[in-house]
Amino acid sequence: MINFTIEDRKGERQDLEIPEGINLSLMEVLKASDYKILATCGGMALCATCHVQVLNGFDDLPAAQDAELDMLDTLPDADFDSRLACQIRVNEAIEGAVFRIKSDEPD
Repeated sequence: MINFTIEDRKGERQDLEIPEGINLSLMEVLKASDYKILATCGGMALCATCHVQVLNGFDDLPAAQDAELDMLDTLPDADFDSRLACQIRVNEAIEGAVFRIKSDEPD
């Protein structure tokens, strides 16, 4: 099992435990776990509506690719530890990580 923590927009934290080998993105897991993530582009790194801040475990993640970095550059609240949840695969690299949802809540 892969264990990580999600902090919602209100600052409340929830630990998630996901089976290994599930081959989903963090965005897909968040949506399946009933977090309100817009994810307008469906995970193509084209909209930045799944913006998360990596509070713990940032250095353990694979580096962001150019398309993700370009989208993050459009966000006024992006920082060095910002990522798009659609571009983070749920695998052993995120074990113990803590992610804060930063994207706006959908209407």
